[in-house]
Amino acid sequence: MKLYVVSGVSGSGKSTALNVFEDLDFYCIDNLPAGLLPAFAQRMSANTDSCPIGAAVGIDARNVSDDIANFPKILAELKAGGIVCETLFLYADDNVLLKRFSETRRKHPLSDIAIPLAEAMQRERKVLEPIAGCADLFVDTSHYNIHQLRDAIRTRVLQKPQQTLSLLFESFGFKRGVPTDADFVFDVRCLANPHWVPTLRDKTGLDGEVAEFLENDPHATRMFDDIRNFLEKWLPQFEADNRSYVTVAIGCTGGQHRSVYFARRLTDHFAKSRSNVLARHRELA
Repeated sequence: MKLYVVSGVSGSGKSTALNVFEDLDFYCIDNLPAGLLPAFAQRMSANTDSCPIGAAVGIDARNVSDDIANFPKILAELKAGGIVCETLFLYADDNVLLKRFSETRRKHPLSDIAIPLAEAMQRERKVLEPIAGCADLFVDTSHYNIHQLRDAIRTRVLQKPQQTLSLLFESFGFKRGVPTDADFVFDVRCLANPHWVPTLRDKTGLDGEVAEFLENDPHATRMFDDIRNFLEKWLPQFEADNRSYVTVAIGCTGGQHRSVYFARRLTDHFAKSRSNVLARHRELA
């Protein structure tokens, strides 16, 4: 049995993530006391008919504070007992979370008459640090709608073969901010910009004309070779350290041309020798 722990800050999409697991026939429980996690995992492992695929458990700031503080120890106990477990941690920018709470009129679990929403959000991040410190994968949902989050969970987590590194290449535009869940960030803004070529302005890095433009630039070729060589050298070290997920972000000004081209080309290259290599183009979604 494989066990997923789904955690994160309120308003980041934890319920949506759990719903994805449930739709795929995982046995799901939301807000399970973390102290009961070992007993739950043992019970599910002994009764695989109840969870033939696996189980997903939501653990967040509603939990007993002592249980959250002891989460690293609890997780180590699970793994020592032979339970295959991954922790997924969702979060978003404070401004995004404030907007989501105002739109849904939901009450933050740590807020009350004496504690305003912004302060409750900061307290929650502090409370959840022990879980965040154990996370295998961080997902920044600031730029996701509900459908994009569902797709991200399905493709990034649930299609990953066990013991195989999930490698994601994500293009983005610096004008909308750097993805905070990236392990590596490469800036390709120094390269010639197809945006200033009238016939290429309305196209993207997925189009052949943009690819041809960049492939004719020796600087772009050298940068691609440098990024490729760097990753080929260091990805095995991440695997040796038992990392399950690596996100490589490639940024240009608007996230339409250069970054998209690089993310696509790197995805194509590494997919030839690895399984579970994915691409996401944030500004094209």
